[in-house]
Amino acid sequence: MEIEEMAVRDAYRIRPRIHGDERGAFFESFRDEEFTRVTGQVFRPVQTNFSVNHRNVLRGMHGVSLPPGQAKYVTCVRGAVLDVVLDVRVGSPTFGGHDVSLLEPGKGTAVFLPDGMAHGFVSLTDDSCVSYVFDTPYIPGTPFEIDPFDPDLALPWPSTAEPVVVAPKDLQAPSLSRAAGLGILPRYEDCLAHYARQRSAFLSHAPQNAIQSRPSEFAGDKE
Repeated sequence: MEIEEMAVRDAYRIRPRIHGDERGAFFESFRDEEFTRVTGQVFRPVQTNFSVNHRNVLRGMHGVSLPPGQAKYVTCVRGAVLDVVLDVRVGSPTFGGHDVSLLEPGKGTAVFLPDGMAHGFVSLTDDSCVSYVFDTPYIPGTPFEIDPFDPDLALPWPSTAEPVVVAPKDLQAPSLSRAAGLGILPRYEDCLAHYARQRSAFLSHAPQNAIQSRPSEFAGDKE
């Protein structure tokens, strides 16, 4: 699989190698050893959520305070969505920056957001389904929202003649600068320390060769 850093530091876009034949296609969506080797990030899933969305539904921009933090691995398993990652880590070289991905099941593209990012998407089709895999369970009181239409961010939501459907809490969310002033955003240095602690804990319990890349066992005809 191809793993590339996005325009926002420490976030990654993952494109799998798709094996197709007369039956259809098969691909690996996530492989922890390769992911950690390439990114230096440690991701240990503990919760999976799904959202099903009508066309033109916009969900975002959503983040989680640190602590506890919450990294996520996002894919689209039905339909198509335009996915947006926003760096809200105060002090980050890419603070306020964003990157955009088209997620659809046929290509298998995924995005990884480390702790300290905000995330959102707009559904391009009816009945789209988005999968979120988290490394920390939901904890009430820790999520925060950023205005998805903050003019200073100018996030590239597609223009449409149909109305965009947005939750009231997202429409009422503060701008990025206002959220920073309120002190609700994570600090970049705290996020880096958190990433380092995760990696140290992983390496202390992992076999010596745990982050060395090994060839995939998939031979193309096992599933």
